[in-house]
Order: sequence, then structure tokens, then C-alpha cells
Amino acid sequence: MYGAHCDQLIHTPAPAHPLPTPSVLERLRRLFGGKPAEDSLRSKVKAGRTLELVRGGATMLGVRESSEWKSGHAPGAVHVDRGDMDKSPRRLRQGRSVVVMCASGIRSRTAAQHLRGLGWLAASLSGGIGAWLRAGAEIR
Repeated sequence: MYGAHCDQLIHTPAPAHPLPTPSVLERLRRLFGGKPAEDSLRSKVKAGRTLELVRGGATMLGVRESSEWKSGHAPGAVHVDRGDMDKSPRRLRQGRSVVVMCASGIRSRTAAQHLRGLGWLAASLSGGIGAWLRAGAEIR
């Protein structure tokens, strides 16, 4: 009963190296016209790249303590105490990348990871405010 039909089936071999399945976030980006993964923001960025991103419209988010923030911060940056990270999305603008800065890059990594988990395109500034200053960026 199946013999005549089985001869007509075309067998397509499986690829030798199957492509990885894209993440849900990647599929949504493709569906709604987001940037491809190759162009997306890495989880950590160097100060020079951060300068380019901020000049291009990215938001700088400072997660140092209030006393550290008052001693100097990037112009135009948004400040959120590390303990108030759950409030940070309310202070950010939709559609903009976020670069998170702290004193050394450790707290900012945790904050950027948290934001990424909420769907934001966020990165940590490697080296913190010291790297920012060494790259020639200003603080106020």
C-alpha cells in the first residue's frame, strides 16, 4: 500500500553541521526589524566604543552610590543606586541602547545583565569611570 508512494519521496539529507536555533529574542528582532545579532551590543564595551555609542544616542546609566555620583559622573548620564535597579527601566528611554557605568566595571556588569534580562540592549563599561576618563571623556 505504501510502496508506490514511498518511491516518489525525495530524501533530503540533514546538514552536516546544523545551524544553532535562534533565541526567542533573536527571532523577535528579525520579526520586528531589529538589528541582527552580529550588530548588537556586546555585554561589555571599552571606553572608546562607549564614547561612540553615547554620541550616537545611547543612554549612559550610572550605578554608583550617591556619594560617588556626586563626586563626578558622565554628562547626561542617568543615575540609579545599585539597590534600586528594579526602578531603572522607568528612567530609561525605550529604543535606546544602554551603557552602564560604575567605579570599576563590576557593579555595572551585574546591572547590565539585569537589564538584558528585562529585554534592554545593555552593556557594561569595562574599567568603569577610570577607563572613561583615560579615553578622554569628561565628567562633571
